[in-house]
Amino acid sequence: MHPATDRPCSIVAAIPARYGSTRLPAKPLLELAGRPMIEHVYRRAAAAPGLARVVVLTDDQRIGNAVAAFGGEWEMTPAECASGTDRIAWAARNWPDADAVVNVQGDWLIEPALIGRLAGHLAEHPEDAIATLAVPASAHDSAEPAAVKVVCDLAGYALYFSRSPIPYPRHEGGARALKHWGIYGYRRDALLALAALPPSPLETCESLEQLRALENGYRIRVLTVTGRAIGMDTPEDVPRVAAMIEETGLSDFRRTT
Repeated sequence: MHPATDRPCSIVAAIPARYGSTRLPAKPLLELAGRPMIEHVYRRAAAAPGLARVVVLTDDQRIGNAVAAFGGEWEMTPAECASGTDRIAWAARNWPDADAVVNVQGDWLIEPALIGRLAGHLAEHPEDAIATLAVPASAHDSAEPAAVKVVCDLAGYALYFSRSPIPYPRHEGGARALKHWGIYGYRRDALLALAALPPSPLETCESLEQLRALENGYRIRVLTVTGRAIGMDTPEDVPRVAAMIEETGLSDFRRTT
């Protein structure tokens, strides 16, 4: 519930989808199991519980046309938005009724229940300005710069995110890092405030925008989950992801609440 009005918390799932990509141009429109990538992402978000709205935010009419063709909602945003978070913040300025926003990456296929877990936490914990998801890190993840690691305090809030192995394993046992999944939930006011801040030193060093929040005093609640998420970044990923969709039958979902 919204603490000020006792009305249900209004949470928007926003899917930033940029046409240009250095490694995989027109990624949102690539066909996977007979549908464009953006449709698979949208359908998963639309099946998640706890959301008032799902909307694609793009810089290209072709993506907008594809979303409209399968009955989805979309909005045009400026091409100069530097990141998905900036794109969402630009649009969210015109969403006064939204209490919170879940940033669902446009090139990520994540289970609806996991999106719903994040939305549910935002609804139940208005004290948390930002929340995100993580899973236990494997030994391979620890050494892989592409796998972002996070360590948390005893209350479950992020202490630091890094591409390097953290913490340093000087002794056996003790703390272990989690592998961060790049899906975020923001209070709308926190999202707008963060987007207005300049890039921070640690953010620039690690190329991790969540460090801007930590450097500016925001707490990030990390929810440890289990489940599946599939990313697509390179041309080699396309047949692999398409085969996984065909194999697991993940082309269709229905909202669960």
